[in-house]
Amino acid sequence: MKNNLKADRYLKNSMATFAKKFVLILFFLHCTVFISGCGVYSFTGTSLSPDIKTFSVLNFTTGTAGGPADLPLRLTEELKEYFQRNTSLISQPGGGDLILEGSITGYDVLAAAPTANDQAGLNRLNVTVQVRFTNAKDETKNFDQSFTYYADFPQDQTLNQNEARLLPTIRENLVQQIFNKSAADW
Repeated sequence: MKNNLKADRYLKNSMATFAKKFVLILFFLHCTVFISGCGVYSFTGTSLSPDIKTFSVLNFTTGTAGGPADLPLRLTEELKEYFQRNTSLISQPGGGDLILEGSITGYDVLAAAPTANDQAGLNRLNVTVQVRFTNAKDETKNFDQSFTYYADFPQDQTLNQNEARLLPTIRENLVQQIFNKSAADW
């Protein structure tokens, strides 16, 4: 009789384990069907058509006075790297399915957060980039748009003291804005 109880318990445990695995498999199958039924989707948030295979980021230029000489080059390289990390597209020097090109059109220090003495409590470094995006597969996605981002620094410090600290954050945010507009279609 003890052997029958052990066999019954073993059978119940085996059936429960099988049922749990079966439900888990059904859940995953349901999820994959649901996600694939939602059209073109990627876990990076891009909404690119499957027929887009390549991209090109042409060298950005400087169209304004001021700013470090390497700013356009760094922005170009960071855009390329961001696209490579967040899409499955292949980078080409030119003629890609997606083409990004542009110019830095603004590099300004502005007064921000005025105080009671009509002085700035903070200074703001403001960088503006004009970007032309061409989608060779869907011309309705093309745009020519300006993107701006800024970072603040204390009024009692100079731009030279803060530029190296502020520019990486500004470039990173500009790259995200450009990527979201071109690849994520936000």
